[in-house]
Amino acid sequence: MDRNKLLSKQTGISLSGLIGALAVLGVAGIFAMRMVPAYIEYNAIKSAIATVKEGGGTIREMQQAFNRHTSVNDVEAVRGQDLVFTRDGEETEISFAYEKRLPLMGNVSLLIDFSGTTDPSGVVAEADNAAQ
Repeated sequence: MDRNKLLSKQTGISLSGLIGALAVLGVAGIFAMRMVPAYIEYNAIKSAIATVKEGGGTIREMQQAFNRHTSVNDVEAVRGQDLVFTRDGEETEISFAYEKRLPLMGNVSLLIDFSGTTDPSGVVAEADNAAQ
């Protein structure tokens, strides 16, 4: 190609392309602003059940310890009474599961299912088969 032709050709983004890109970034930003606090709360719950399991004790003592840990982190989705305790031999495993509904705009919401466990197999126990 001729060097003059190559230099005279303009490149860049059009105004409509810029507006479209900003709209996509805005929607992604709204999702991020709504979802980040929910994931911070989820990680606080996972951390609290791991700490409570290490501390040991009776089920009631572990529930109270969980409530103390989560009150510091302002966790409202799960309380000690919502935890599922299972015993496999000598080891007590703790599980939880909950849904979080995040309003986006108007009557549009985002529903996220969270669950976690201290069981190394990763299987979250249900309240029906647990020893409470």
